[in-house]
Amino acid sequence: FQAFDQSYLISALATLGKSFVGVTQLPVSVTDEEIIVLHNAGVRAVRFNLYRGGSEDLKHLLSMAQRVFDLVGWHVELYLDSSDIELLFSTLTKLPSFSIDHLGLRKSGFNQLLKLADKGVKIKATGFGRIDFDSVAAIKALYKVNPDSVMFATDLPSTRSPRAYCDNDFIKVAEALGDDVAVKIFSENALSFYRLS
Repeated sequence: FQAFDQSYLISALATLGKSFVGVTQLPVSVTDEEIIVLHNAGVRAVRFNLYRGGSEDLKHLLSMAQRVFDLVGWHVELYLDSSDIELLFSTLTKLPSFSIDHLGLRKSGFNQLLKLADKGVKIKATGFGRIDFDSVAAIKALYKVNPDSVMFATDLPSTRSPRAYCDNDFIKVAEALGDDVAVKIFSENALSFYRLS
């Protein structure tokens, strides 16, 4: 419902404080000045929703990614179906910095996701109610390929998800990984990526 209205995000970031950052969707027509205002408010990435729409068109992905990276150091966050990674691979590898949401959603493209993790792409371990495979096994496989690639998050409020986040998601991952791995996935990788450490 927010579309490209930034007022909700700016208000939330002002309330939450400096230890929180925002990710937003922007039209290609956004001005440099508007991007800088968002950056100063705490936004650190622009999102492209390739799976469900609602964001800017895919044809603007590369130019927008380069523009926000050069201007304010942002990355691009991609909500995509991992089965599409193979078709997009050459474009994705040209992006200056990006992350992929929800472990790529589909098991069918997971091998391509592993290749991107190996190249340094950040993968968000979120939305366990959206994916069609074992989240813990996926996190372990990604960690093995690149210990710095995986970042856990809750996906709250889990809108449109068949199953919302529950605390057992967190507990299950923590118990399966052990303390050293868990601290990287729950904290250190994201702090480094979002430049909060």
